[in-house]
Amino acid sequence: MSFNPLNLICHRMPERTFSYKGHYFPVCARCTGFYISLFAYFVYTFFFFVDYTPILLLVAILLNVPAGIDGTTQYFGLRESNNYLRLITGLLGGIGLGILVKAFKYYIYLGVI
Repeated sequence: MSFNPLNLICHRMPERTFSYKGHYFPVCARCTGFYISLFAYFVYTFFFFVDYTPILLLVAILLNVPAGIDGTTQYFGLRESNNYLRLITGLLGGIGLGILVKAFKYYIYLGVI
C-alpha cells in the first residue's frame, strides 16, 4: 500500500462514504458534514458579525464532542456508526471548528494572542 497524502485529510473508506449513482464522494460522511458546515459558517460570518465570547468558545468545543465520541467509540470497535450519524456529528463539529478558527483569527486581530 503506497502513501497517499490525501489520506491525511480523510480515510476515504468506501463503506463510510456517500455515493451518488455509483460515484463516491471524495471524503467520508463525517468529513462531508465538516466541510458543509465550515463553508456555511464562513459564509455566515462574512455577512454577519459574531462576538467571540468565552461562552461561544465553550459551545464550539462542546459541538465537537459528538464527533469525537462517535469517531473514538467506532475506532475502538465499541460500536458501529452509520453514515447519517457521521454526517450529523460532522455538521455539528464543523460549526464548532469554524467558530474556533474564526475566534482564533479574531483574537489575533485584536492582539490578545
